[in-house]
Formats: sequence, C-alpha cells, structure tokens
Amino acid sequence: MEETTFTLPATERQLAYARSLALRNQTLLPWAVQQDRRDLSRWIEEQSKLRPAAPDPRPSSKQVAFAERLARIKRRAVPDECFRDRQMLSRWIDSNR
Repeated sequence: MEETTFTLPATERQLAYARSLALRNQTLLPWAVQQDRRDLSRWIEEQSKLRPAAPDPRPSSKQVAFAERLARIKRRAVPDECFRDRQMLSRWIDSNR
C-alpha cells in the first residue's frame, strides 16, 4: 500500500507571522517552506524559540534630531562618534540637557 501525503498551502496569517519572525531574527524565510502549511509551522516553531537579533547600535533618527536641536540651543557640536553609537549619543544628550 502506497502512502500519499497531501500538502496544504500556508495561510496568510502563517505567512505574515513567519515574515515578521524572519525580520526579527534577521534570517531568510525559505521559499520551499512557504509552500506547505506543516513545513511552515515547523519553521515558525523553530524561529519563535530563537532570541531576536541584536538591535541596531546606531541612534534613531528622532534621537539624532533631538541631539542636534540641543546642540544648536547650547551652541556646541555633537561629537561625530556619538552618531555611530546609540548609548554614546544618549549619554551626550543627558549631559547636555
């Protein structure tokens, strides 16, 4: 007797969640996995157990804008190295409020 397996297409909800996990974990969502509901479910299970990738160390655009506004008010320049590190810019902002 021959065993036949049927593949069910992944649901839109599954695909949306899988894409968000792929972004969070900074990984690729394989095309082949997206074609089968069970395979995608296994992939989601594995990815949801992983810790999220480290956040971007660069400051946010709002943080940079705030620092530049402070610098204009205080009539001083923001050191260049502060634009490369979120923590460093945060400390500069705190010390120049």
